[in-house]
Amino acid sequence: MKPMKESLRGYALALAILWAILILAAFLYSRDQGFPSNIVVAVVPAFLAEAALYLAAGMSSTRSRLEQMAPAELAGWMTASSVVPYAICTFGLGMFDWRAAAAILALAAIASLYYVVLPHRPAMDLVFLAGVATVVLLKIFQRLYPSPLPKVELSILGAAMWVRTGILATLSLRRMEGVGFGFLPRGREWAIGFRYYLLYLPAGIGLAIWLGFVHPQPRPFGLRMLLLTVATFFGVLWVVALSEEFFFRGILQQTLEKLLNNGPAALLLASLLFGAVHLPFRVFPNWRFAILAALAGVAYGLAFRAARSIRAAMVTHALVVTTWRLLS
Repeated sequence: MKPMKESLRGYALALAILWAILILAAFLYSRDQGFPSNIVVAVVPAFLAEAALYLAAGMSSTRSRLEQMAPAELAGWMTASSVVPYAICTFGLGMFDWRAAAAILALAAIASLYYVVLPHRPAMDLVFLAGVATVVLLKIFQRLYPSPLPKVELSILGAAMWVRTGILATLSLRRMEGVGFGFLPRGREWAIGFRYYLLYLPAGIGLAIWLGFVHPQPRPFGLRMLLLTVATFFGVLWVVALSEEFFFRGILQQTLEKLLNNGPAALLLASLLFGAVHLPFRVFPNWRFAILAALAGVAYGLAFRAARSIRAAMVTHALVVTTWRLLS
């Protein structure tokens, strides 16, 4: 048991740092926006709870401990934990809805039990991905989670829950290999990710300017901008890039390679689908964003193939998004 206890120290330390960052960010943001204290007190604990669960699903030390459960038991834990952040914030806000809670539990139960009751085959993986994407594209969590204020989107909790449930279902129940999942890229993965970012940059920026997606303007680059850039990069790396690269490259592209027995074709098809899911961004159909996302997907897919790890693709992804934010 000693190695396991020591391994969980890493999780405890990472969680303490993450909680400190979230509490500081919540304090600064709420003060800047002038949010009422009762809303802050109700919402922040829910985000801290989701952060603990999200981190537990993402770290191998905690995930391996969860994998000691029987599959049905783990699926039950995944389902039960899905509604905890929702309950914390909505009870605190006086906005708890049993129908919404039941819907969250039902969605989590379907995703959690999928690989418990169904065969572990590539074709079934595509069906699983289609289900995960459908929930996201239909914006179901925006309907289930309330928004006590215009700039307080609690549906973020639902999105994070859906990602961690998908991670555990695929890695801990399906036991899918070849994903290269993790929060921290290794040295080689940083290098590969940066290389494909540089290869993408000329075409990506040129196309973005030509399509009118970005409008570069000179900006003063001081300490505030530097901190914002670093925060944006790591925020994208560990949330947006991690989730999208996990599903699109780690599962979809890899599964298509097995089914088609053709790596380039799998990469191209996964990239086109990646672009297609970006069509509803802000307005539908957002062709400009979809085209840029598809092109970026090629770079992410190449990074994944070169490293055989989504961590390299995450680096490319985070660098691309951070660049777009700076240019927009």
